[in-house]
Amino acid sequence: MYKTKKSRIPAVYRILLVAIAVMAIGGIAINCYVGNYYRADSIAEAAIDSDREVAVTIEKKDKRIQATQYDLKLKNYTITFAPQDKEKATKALIFYPGGRVQYTAYAPLMHELAKNNFVCILVHMPGNLAVLDQNAADGIIEKYKEIYPSIQEWYMGGHSLGGAMAAEYVSKHVDEFDGLYLFAAYSTADLSDSDLRVFSVYGSEDGVLDMDKYRKYRSNLPEDTYEYVIDGGCHSYFGSYGLQKGDGTPDVAFEEQIEMTVDFITYNSK
Repeated sequence: MYKTKKSRIPAVYRILLVAIAVMAIGGIAINCYVGNYYRADSIAEAAIDSDREVAVTIEKKDKRIQATQYDLKLKNYTITFAPQDKEKATKALIFYPGGRVQYTAYAPLMHELAKNNFVCILVHMPGNLAVLDQNAADGIIEKYKEIYPSIQEWYMGGHSLGGAMAAEYVSKHVDEFDGLYLFAAYSTADLSDSDLRVFSVYGSEDGVLDMDKYRKYRSNLPEDTYEYVIDGGCHSYFGSYGLQKGDGTPDVAFEEQIEMTVDFITYNSK
């Protein structure tokens, strides 16, 4: 008696169905993770408006729109905070937001720095994760040099994961920047032999920043790095999005932490 071969088609279908199911579950998990982020609050929203000292412009690709028309739910925009008097704009900061934090949450910090002659370029990250677009700063310097010819110094910076990604970007473009700002962040890239001016600031009550890794990677920064610990400050108060899970209990108000951060930067930037 001859044995008939069983059809392999059902097995192929089963493998295909399993693969589709795995991808579907993975996609759902990613969407849930990305969709669960810290949202900017009303304080941040108010800081996006221009005033007598600061001009706020919002741009998507080559199209500029008025800040008053801005919808916080929109994505892929670049928000620029600059002195109303362009001639006062002597420094520029390209800023990468923290992981899973809506980028507009950093508007208050950017707004206050703009009052101190900084042009702050706040970029959106896909999925609110700077690791997904580490090269978001590409082309920004060339573009803004034309808009603000008075800029003399260029800095990269970022908060938490955004700071780590900013440091990684700078390490590959050292000749293009004068310095780096790390807000509750550390650099895994070795910048110790560079001539960069590095500023590192974090809060004494920070419950999110891994201090063991911060100390481990401190040797990656120049010896003359400016370091500042905000007494009573926390991880979350560099942006306006409420307290992050796992953060410590701050002993200062959000506005105080922003003020102390700006004072530290502007005093040591002179």
